[in-house]
Amino acid sequence: MTNSLRDMLNQWYSNRDDFDWVLCTLYKITGSSYRKPGAMMLISGIGQRLGMLSGGCLESNIQLHAKKVMAEQRSLTLTYDATDEDDLTFQLGIGCGGVVHILLQPVGKENDYLGLEGLLSALEKGQQGIYHQCVNPKKDEAKGFFELTQETQKWSLNRSAQLLEQDGCLWLQTQINPEPHLLIAGAGADAIPVYQMAKQLGWMVSLWDPRPANARREYFKYADFILRDSAAELAEFCQSRRVSSAILMAHSIELDSQVLKALASTPLNYLGMLGPAHRREEVFNAIGIDNTDIEAPVFGPVGLNIGGETPESVALSILSEMHANLCGKDGNSLSQWGTK
Repeated sequence: MTNSLRDMLNQWYSNRDDFDWVLCTLYKITGSSYRKPGAMMLISGIGQRLGMLSGGCLESNIQLHAKKVMAEQRSLTLTYDATDEDDLTFQLGIGCGGVVHILLQPVGKENDYLGLEGLLSALEKGQQGIYHQCVNPKKDEAKGFFELTQETQKWSLNRSAQLLEQDGCLWLQTQINPEPHLLIAGAGADAIPVYQMAKQLGWMVSLWDPRPANARREYFKYADFILRDSAAELAEFCQSRRVSSAILMAHSIELDSQVLKALASTPLNYLGMLGPAHRREEVFNAIGIDNTDIEAPVFGPVGLNIGGETPESVALSILSEMHANLCGKDGNSLSQWGTK
């Protein structure tokens, strides 16, 4: 289980009527916080926690309050102030030094599961939308619903949230983006850590390789799709399955060039090519096109310069660059310490 919203909701859905559930949502912060507004966590009546709202500092206390929400079936808001000497957060020396506000809502048939079923359905289909939650409902009733929005061509890992007053209620509106869908073209042994890390991030992962010895299900047990058809079919697959990123790592000029040709007009966020610069040129030359003929931004040699040599460290380099790209970040260090 990961902390991705889709994985959390899948875990909850299969047990949604077996236990009491509480949805915990970070709806406002002042100063620093481990998570951003819109972050969610689910707590069950048997103590199961899905997701995190802090670095592990607040979850136990939140769980105590969740029991009250289950017993009374009423919403509740909590505030943890790491700047207040009288606050539990300050006294325990936990938190990131800011103030966080958390909404706890009971989830059940009576309130239509707060619209979480529709939210999960959208995530499974790769659809975007807005999740609405009433922070201060009358009589502490739990209110929440999900609405689809027009899909954008480009993906983003950034989740934005805002508070709006409407009809006497303070609503938290959270932009919901589906998890990235990564296509790995070429599924030999070195693709395994790329697949594993991407799944650990909660991404969808599909593999393409026409060679019988590769892309074996026993090595890619949780892959969403394993494809063996012609490379020419990949463009339609990427469009219909909303693939966000692709990496060419077949270790074959012929196969990589077939995939590159097939994906040339596909609006991916990221198209990576494994291998040194001269090999990248060989792949382009094999089909008589250059970088300007590719719709997606091409990254080759793929990955961040972290000195990776093993398949695992190379996978870390690749996924880090993809993640930065999907968040619109530069991939540089956040710290200036130790620099001259």
